[in-house]
Amino acid sequence: MQEKVRSVIEELRPMLQADGGDIELVGLEGGVVKVRLKGSCAGCPMSQMTLQMGVERALREKIPEIVRVESVR
Repeated sequence: MQEKVRSVIEELRPMLQADGGDIELVGLEGGVVKVRLKGSCAGCPMSQMTLQMGVERALREKIPEIVRVESVR
């Protein structure tokens, strides 16, 4: 499942990079994906929305086993 998660994150990465940010997969525990937002995404007030409405939504659409996405520092 980790490779599927990596693949989806790679698809999302260009959109975040276009705004000066980036995303890194930190780990996967059960159905919880742990990511680190970087660059301008790390301090952005909208980062939680990006995480839930963008990253989590895309991952759950393509990988139904995903329960949630958490941001770690």
